[in-house]
Amino acid sequence: MSGITRRTFAASSVAAAAATLLTPALAQSYPSRPVTLIVPWGAGGGTDATARIVAALLEKELGQPFNVVNRTGGSGVVGHAEIAAAAPDGYTIGMLTVEISMMHWQALTQLTPRNFTPLGLMNEDPPGIHVSKSSPYKTVKELASAIKVAPPSKFKASGTGQGGIWHLALVGWMQAMGLPANQISWSASNGAAPAMQDLLAGSLDLTTCSVPEAWGIIEAGQARSLAVMAPSRNPIFPDIPTLKEALGVDYSTSSWRGIGAPKGLAPAVAARLTAALKKVYDSTEFKDFMTKRGYGIVWRDAGQFASFMDQADAQMGRAMKAAGFARA
Repeated sequence: MSGITRRTFAASSVAAAAATLLTPALAQSYPSRPVTLIVPWGAGGGTDATARIVAALLEKELGQPFNVVNRTGGSGVVGHAEIAAAAPDGYTIGMLTVEISMMHWQALTQLTPRNFTPLGLMNEDPPGIHVSKSSPYKTVKELASAIKVAPPSKFKASGTGQGGIWHLALVGWMQAMGLPANQISWSASNGAAPAMQDLLAGSLDLTTCSVPEAWGIIEAGQARSLAVMAPSRNPIFPDIPTLKEALGVDYSTSSWRGIGAPKGLAPAVAARLTAALKKVYDSTEFKDFMTKRGYGIVWRDAGQFASFMDQADAQMGRAMKAAGFARA
């Protein structure tokens, strides 16, 4: 067990006992001082931007500053570990991201979604399947038919690093079609932007990043989005069909962001935070901010978020084992 994880479990155990002293009456006075909101990723990215609008609106709703602190490193391990290690008193919360359902499978940490108190899921961005404007494939059905009869690794795709969320999305899609995990060769990239440039340059056949990440190039007419791996169409991009609609394949996954706290947070404080987050989610300010950037908005309360993370954890585990990335 890493040093970070040892500290996480030790601190959480001590702090959990202290949290039980909080009564519903005390929770009604929460928060009585500033709250820290930890972001496991760097400033300027989508996770940071989402956290900052949530923090600003929580401050308006609850009357105390919510200070965003970026804790980067270890592919998300450092920030998630710091959230888990904090005292479960409501004064340190954080942004939980899809990587918490992935990192332990890679033996990067022993942390799992069960090390947190889920408060609310607020954002979900499914991957799209994108091709360049010069691609001969006009629909995902045409693309899938060609992939099925092609020799393994003839088609090349990218969207993120090896074993990242968009790679695992591709693996899951192949599995859903009854194909090997390596039917399409994955070319690692430093993110969606360089992958889309490689797509335009002709070195890739497709990318599987989110639609918002690819939208600038799609909107410019240089690429096409053939489908999204989601249960329903995104109202921001209503012309892009789901895999089930276009191909009859009932498969969906996503990159997601939600707010959580250390395990052991008093139920009354958790309920107060979840209620405040729901008001943030329902606000015009939040929805305008997210939709203008193309970010998907979805609400799942604490219980629904917990179930969602369990499902995501199992799904990521299956994909990682199929692709040979699982170490745990």
